[in-house]
Amino acid sequence: MAVIHRTALKPTKLELLSSWLPARPWYLGGAGGPDLAKAGGFRLDDPQGEVGIEFMVITDTSGARPATYLVPLTYRGAPLDGAEHALVGTMEHGVLGRRWAYDGCHDPVLVGQLTALIEGRVQAQDQSTSDLPDPEVTRSYAGDGLLPADFTTGPATDHRKGTDLITPHGTVLRLHRALRPVPDDEPLLPAGATGHVVGPWMTPEGTRARGLFAVLLAGPRT
Repeated sequence: MAVIHRTALKPTKLELLSSWLPARPWYLGGAGGPDLAKAGGFRLDDPQGEVGIEFMVITDTSGARPATYLVPLTYRGAPLDGAEHALVGTMEHGVLGRRWAYDGCHDPVLVGQLTALIEGRVQAQDQSTSDLPDPEVTRSYAGDGLLPADFTTGPATDHRKGTDLITPHGTVLRLHRALRPVPDDEPLLPAGATGHVVGPWMTPEGTRARGLFAVLLAGPRT
């Protein structure tokens, strides 16, 4: 179980992301840099209790219209070997000391727990309260057996729509980075989907929205 500490971070997570986001291919904000606010998210537990796992939802009002991003992050007490390219930055935690924050799509601990969430073997946890499940984060899995372990060893590829993790057999785990609300009269899942994660967030207007965070696609990416 992850323990949520009430303490200060220097720099804050939003300050780290403000300098990291503009270089992402899915960034939609203004050229002068993002104007970020927290909009939602959830956590997953690391079975070993070593790595913090958070799926942050943030809004950016710097562009012509507000954008909402999904940013999976991991927090570690030491650098992750071979993941220098995925480092978002370092922070000083008031209780835990120095923490290395990574783009979680490149961290095998987060990827492994995300597949476990899709399969229903673990439950999403509240973003801000220890040992409190988050029932608003829903998932499904229609496949046979466990998902391939290859997701935790293969590369994560960013593109304009999000981030893909692909096994050698062609199964794709796609994380939607620029989120959009799914209307009630619109199909939630794309054709070929065998699993998903859906979650809520608050819009800049103060209304609640829900959308697709991650989708599992069988077969080669199209």
